Amino acid sequence: MNIGLIAHDNKKKLMQNFCIAYRPILSKHSLYATDTTGRLVEEITGLKVHRSLAGHLGGVRQFGAQIAGNEIDAVIFLRDPLQDPTRDAGFSTILQLCDTHNIPVATNVASAEILIMALDRGDLDWRNLYR
Repeated sequence: MNIGLIAHDNKKKLMQNFCIAYRPILSKHSLYATDTTGRLVEEITGLKVHRSLAGHLGGVRQFGAQIAGNEIDAVIFLRDPLQDPTRDAGFSTILQLCDTHNIPVATNVASAEILIMALDRGDLDWRNLYR
């Protein structure tokens, strides 16, 4: 499965910790992320992450194209609900694309843990048929 990882700036450390905790599960899958998040996850976990550009330099658009192209099977998007919505337009598009293309998405640690456990149980294997 192709798993997308995105984190707002003040959630990047949380993403690192999440990836450390679930490294055994994540290591079985291909990981995709915007540049900074991907680099931080790689550095702390040793996992290979396919990185797009930094979010503000077009990485969010690249990531969105992967979702629209059915290349991503699930997204973990640790977002800051208190972030200024005017700075969040590109990231809102990611959520919209996930909804449009039936891509499971988690937006906080609680839902990310549910998603990662479902992934480990094989609950998302239907995505292989969908592709």
